[in-house]
Amino acid sequence: MSAMIDTRFLKFGAVGLSGMAIDFFVTWLCKEKLRLNKYFANSLGFCCAVINNFILNRYWTFGSNGHPFAGQFAKFILVSLAGLLINNILLYLLSKYIKTNFYIIKLTVTGLVFFWNYFINFLFTFN
Repeated sequence: MSAMIDTRFLKFGAVGLSGMAIDFFVTWLCKEKLRLNKYFANSLGFCCAVINNFILNRYWTFGSNGHPFAGQFAKFILVSLAGLLINNILLYLLSKYIKTNFYIIKLTVTGLVFFWNYFINFLFTFN
């Protein structure tokens, strides 16, 4: 059982990296090129990553394609929205009190939210 959890954790991390690449690219594109508000751009990037992550985690990480797609996606969205809220609150607080590059703060926040996402999805969404 622990090997399964370790494998899932590693797969979840790999999926998270692909989602992070999508998140950062969309955020950068929207913030720097389209000149959208940084929190709105952050939210768009996060949402694009959520769709990617759900599909990859459902079929590859957790192999739970026997469960109803819509119900599982709804749970994943709820967990992701809570993660987005945590992400934006931390992004706001750290940006306000730590004067450093926005993307360094975003990387730090993304790392913290990763643990929330894994454990809640493991226990709630894909269980």
